Amino acid sequence: MFNKILIIGCPGAGKSTFARKLSQITGLPLYHLDMVWHKPDKTTSDTETFDKKLKEILLTDSWIIDGNYKRTLETRLELCDAVFLLDFPTDVCLQGALSRIGTKRADFPWLESELDEEFKKWIIDFPKNCLPQIYETLSKFNNKKQIYIFRTYKEIDEYLNDFN
Repeated sequence: MFNKILIIGCPGAGKSTFARKLSQITGLPLYHLDMVWHKPDKTTSDTETFDKKLKEILLTDSWIIDGNYKRTLETRLELCDAVFLLDFPTDVCLQGALSRIGTKRADFPWLESELDEEFKKWIIDFPKNCLPQIYETLSKFNNKKQIYIFRTYKEIDEYLNDFN
């Protein structure tokens, strides 16, 4: 079993839901990077504060970290045992993001009342702007880490069912 797990992928893919389920099954503490970066007043932490909090998490014996945050991805990959990439189609991610509007979430510090146009564009552009860099970074760790890539919810369910 793994003690240090990363969960990455497009917003709306279900990273936080998968992370919660995996945390419940494994008992590993769960950290949502959006809760480290974003503040309840809809501002963000400064880079120094974010990095300090992330370092505190990374130095603990076990964790599940949910979130992309490309700037720190390689550092987190160096310290994890396993990484799960949710590489879902854009329409699935958009639907996932829309479905959580108006819902209080443990992984985000404020209640979203609409799908912000800039955020929607980021989701739409994710396969072109972010995924290639994620795959390139993951390739550096191919022989060093357990890397799981899920492309459907069925694959996630099958993985989680193997724990039962």
